[in-house]
Amino acid sequence: MIVEQRTYTTHPGKWRDYLALYDAEGREIQHRILGRMVGYYHTEAGELNQIVHLWAYQDLNERAERRAALLADANFRSYVTKMLPMLMKQESKLLIPASFFKPTWIEP
Repeated sequence: MIVEQRTYTTHPGKWRDYLALYDAEGREIQHRILGRMVGYYHTEAGELNQIVHLWAYQDLNERAERRAALLADANFRSYVTKMLPMLMKQESKLLIPASFFKPTWIEP
């Protein structure tokens, strides 16, 4: 299992607009195609104007397949053209669980 942590930094004050657009146009598509959302957050302290979302995958192959399907979706591409101008920066990290961690929120 891997978890992808995606951090988007919006232009100052645009995080609310980002979340409203995501809720209206992006959320259903990502849930349908990517599947396992672990969490979706915005920062309140530290570096501000950030959106952090976490997605779980069985392995890198599943991630690649699901991401390819997401990027092939015409409605998602339309959403992205509206969303990208709100962003200053995007970051993606792949997190590997510690050997003793057994997640309860993902199927075997």
